[in-house]
Amino acid sequence: MKRLLAATSILALLAGCGDSRLLSSWTQEAGEFLDEGQFGNPTMNNTEIHSGDRTFLTAMENRFASEVTDTVNFEFNSARLGAEAQAVLRTQATWIRQFPEVRFRVYGHTDLVGSNAYNKRLGMRRARAVVNYLVSHGADRHRLEAVVSEGETQPLVVTEGRERRNRRTVTEVFGLASDNPMVLNGKYGQALFREYVESSTESRAEVSGKGPEIINTTETW
Repeated sequence: MKRLLAATSILALLAGCGDSRLLSSWTQEAGEFLDEGQFGNPTMNNTEIHSGDRTFLTAMENRFASEVTDTVNFEFNSARLGAEAQAVLRTQATWIRQFPEVRFRVYGHTDLVGSNAYNKRLGMRRARAVVNYLVSHGADRHRLEAVVSEGETQPLVVTEGRERRNRRTVTEVFGLASDNPMVLNGKYGQALFREYVESSTESRAEVSGKGPEIINTTETW
């Protein structure tokens, strides 16, 4: 009886703390309290590191970020794509078409005006507008299915007022398309350096005599 009373007292104390997560952790499976809903991503990342896929994906992420503008912006309370946004997305679509081995995720964001629930929906509308536009310009929809709305939770500029820089979508390299034969065959180098075949041949300038002279010799590496 004393043990039952002690356990009841502990539960009451936890409930009084106002933290429902602490209380609910008593009835959840082991480890769920620490998971925070993101267990799948660390597992995927660990698998990719051991398989070598993470090295390839990191290279693709860096290349995408350096060659393509990954962000487009929106007018207030709108998911309409303006002319500037469309121009950026056409460039993204061209890049995406060149790498059928890669999957992408589009994140929708809003500014801090309005309720959390409304902004969550607005962020999703923006992300879907981007995906639809990319698909209309030749990108594979099955590699753009992972659409995520961050709503107002990740502002670039922390302000309660209207802020265009916060009203955006961001396109990111997310993973590998497992059904693509390039991935199944492990031909990552062929994908990564597809446009750089000619760069394996370089011409070197040598200095001859009193001034510089370009020697038209070709050396293959």
